[in-house]
Amino acid sequence: MPKQKKWSQEVTEKSDALDLEENVFEADDPRKIARSLKKSAEASDRRKSSPFRSAMSMLTFYVNRAGTKLPQKQKRVLERAKDELRELYGRKPS
Repeated sequence: MPKQKKWSQEVTEKSDALDLEENVFEADDPRKIARSLKKSAEASDRRKSSPFRSAMSMLTFYVNRAGTKLPQKQKRVLERAKDELRELYGRKPS
């Protein structure tokens, strides 16, 4: 019996709002992740909110759904990618 994908993996791979670069969340460079998400969000004509919110939502969704299975090293990279994304959009860090 083939292994069934979880719904969250399906969303990440086939988002209806963003066409994500393959394996974007596995990169080890936070700036590269942020630039890729920004590019995807700005290119999308299917997103329902601003490019910044769409990109940040997808990043947050991935971190939250990965949960304890996400290695701490990669979680730190993704959290820094949030700061990079804010910087790319001229937003103040939280």
